[in-house]
Amino acid sequence: MMVARRIAVVGTSGSGKTTLSRRIGAAIGLPVIELDAINWQAGWHDLNQNEPEEFKRRVAAATAPESWVSDGNYALVRPLILARATEVVWLDYDRPLVMARVIRRSFSRAIWKTELWPGTGNVEQFRNWLSPDHPIRWAWSTHARRRTQYAEMGQALAAEVTVHHLRHPRDAEALIATLRTEAGQSAADPLAG
Repeated sequence: MMVARRIAVVGTSGSGKTTLSRRIGAAIGLPVIELDAINWQAGWHDLNQNEPEEFKRRVAAATAPESWVSDGNYALVRPLILARATEVVWLDYDRPLVMARVIRRSFSRAIWKTELWPGTGNVEQFRNWLSPDHPIRWAWSTHARRRTQYAEMGQALAAEVTVHHLRHPRDAEALIATLRTEAGQSAADPLAG
């Protein structure tokens, strides 16, 4: 019988939450909940800001099952997720690594006009890079604050759930290997890159 696992992956913007969540989900056979995909609707309509009750309703429905992996930083729904989580993975990577990742990701998305969430039509555009809300600027300006917030959150949660504090990508590799071993899965990681 499979043990219920509800793993919340958190960290500053651009730290690799979605990628790690997908890798964990694939490694141990859990569905993945991408909070950005729930939040961002067609035309960049932001449920978190414009329809907060609907956003909370959708996240509550997504996290109702017994097992999942979620990724995201939305303060509005954080209590819903943490109340159900059995584990928290905190990606606490240094700013240079985060910035390299978010710049590379944003550039690639803008060049290839990649639709960010299927069916929304939302694509990244270079003209938005100067916006204070753009992921590059947001990752830079919120890095220190998020690090402090998640350190406090990790300390508060440590008595209730398992908190995995990852300081380097090699820590993520070790965590995936450990989770896979605990779940009795094979060593293959189809999403490793």
